[in-house]
Order: sequence, then C-alpha cells, then structure tokens
Amino acid sequence: MSVPRAIRQAFLAIEQSEGAGARVRRSIGTPKLRNFSPFLMLDHFAVAPGAGFPDHPHRGQETITYLLKGAVDHEDFAGNAGTIEAGDLQFMTAGRGIMHAEMPRQNKDGSANVGMQLWVDLPEKLKKCEPRYRDLRAAEIPIIEVDDKKVTIKIISGQSHGTDSVQELAYTPVWIFDITIKPGGQVTQPLPVGWNAFAYTLEGSTTFGTGEDKTTVGQYHNVVFEQKGDTVSAEVADSADQDGQFLLVAGLPLDQKVVQYGPFVLNSQEGVYQAMLDYQSHSNGFERAAGWKSKIGKSMVH
Repeated sequence: MSVPRAIRQAFLAIEQSEGAGARVRRSIGTPKLRNFSPFLMLDHFAVAPGAGFPDHPHRGQETITYLLKGAVDHEDFAGNAGTIEAGDLQFMTAGRGIMHAEMPRQNKDGSANVGMQLWVDLPEKLKKCEPRYRDLRAAEIPIIEVDDKKVTIKIISGQSHGTDSVQELAYTPVWIFDITIKPGGQVTQPLPVGWNAFAYTLEGSTTFGTGEDKTTVGQYHNVVFEQKGDTVSAEVADSADQDGQFLLVAGLPLDQKVVQYGPFVLNSQEGVYQAMLDYQSHSNGFERAAGWKSKIGKSMVH
C-alpha cells in the first residue's frame, strides 16, 4: 500500500542577481533550504541579451540544466561546445575539474532565455572522475498523458506510469519530471523510498498532498516533501483559470559531508583549499585552464 509524502515546507524563491547580469530565483542553497542531499542548488534563471555566465570553473558536482525558453550555448576548455534549446537538457559532470562558459543566444525579440539549473553532489569516490557531458534533446524525452489527458508528464529521468526515461544521464541517481495539470486534473507519482524530493512550481497554482494534508501553492515556490512515504499527489482545482506546471525532482541522499566554496564542492575544508590551489596553479585537472578563454564568453568583455 502506497504512503503519501507529507509536505515539510513550501516557500517562495526570491529573485536575485547572479553571474554577469543574469536574474535567478534560487530556492535550494539558501538559508531556507540547505543540506538537502544530494541537491546543492536550484536556480530558476532568466538571462536577457547581454548577460550570461562567462568562463568559470567547477569541481566535485554535477549540474543539470533544463531550458524552458530560448537557447544557451556552452563551451569548455576541453574543446566541447554546443547549444541546448527550449525543452533540451544538459547533464554536466564536473568531476576533478572543468572550466566552461554558458552564454544565452541573443533572441531577435530581445526576450530572456529562461531555464532551471540544478546542482547535484557527486559521491566522494567520484569527485575525481573525468568531466563529461550528456545532452538530452526534447525529442528524446518520453511524454505520457494520464487522468483522461488532463495530466501531461515529461519523463526526463526516472519512471512514471510504466514508462522509463533515457538511462545513464547522471552518476548520482536523480528522477526529474515536468508535469502539467489542466483544471480538474490530478496525478499521483511514485518516488523511490528514502530519497529526498521537492517540487518547483513554474506556472499556475497546484495543490499538493492528500486528504486533510493539502497545500495549494502558487508560482515560483519550492515544495519540500518529507522523506517518509513513496508517492506525491498533486491536483489543480476545477475552478482554476490556468494549468498548473511544476518540476518534481527526487534524488538519492549521499551520506557524506559537504564543504562548498562557490563552484567547488568537496567533503572537507582541505579539499576546498586544494581545489582553489589546483585551479590557480592549473594542475590536477585544471591544466587546460592555463590561458584558456572561451569564444562565446568574449561577448561579455567590454
């Protein structure tokens, strides 16, 4: 018999500045929500023309970028380069070290490029793995409809209603669903027992929970679920004037200490100091950072 997960907390993600002129709504990695393993940070970003995330390093984590609108170019010091467009994702494993740039396309109408970026911790034994990328195109993502087509689920990673996602996307096990519910629709999504889970609301108002334990949440909120239980239920009222859209994410908690300094995520203070030293001295994974400047990041140089 399934056990519904209760809501631990729900809070609005406040907009702030980040990078070079970008605006983000950060919910994980704030005083409201830290130490939520394996998740380190969640940003809902809007990058207008002339803004972006020029050359910067990473070590010790994976980043998952989901583009909702526009296009973002990426380029790194190993010669990897490409573009993700609306509906696409990029899974990047920083491992022992990478330096890259993420820059938005200049949309003809001047509109912002909008998406989500999730930072996921790597198990300690994989912190020194070689960096890698995996681009997941919108066309590769299975899409299903349930509740008489009132609910649409994009299965980015994981399993829903008997349908599996593309496999081997990230080292740390994470399930990600993009769910849209029409007025009057409802859905119950099973999640692995013991995993940490949250929902982030993108559009409309959605009611989470079951029975008397229901909470209606508006746009741009992070809804954190208790670890106990194996399902999450959501619905949109018949009377709603628009669909409810949210990301539902769950991940396997890692039993390890997290010490983070900016883009470096290790398991000790010594590990962070070493990462800073390696980056500054171009060693132990950062050799190719010496003298490297991205082509796409040059648009930020004034």
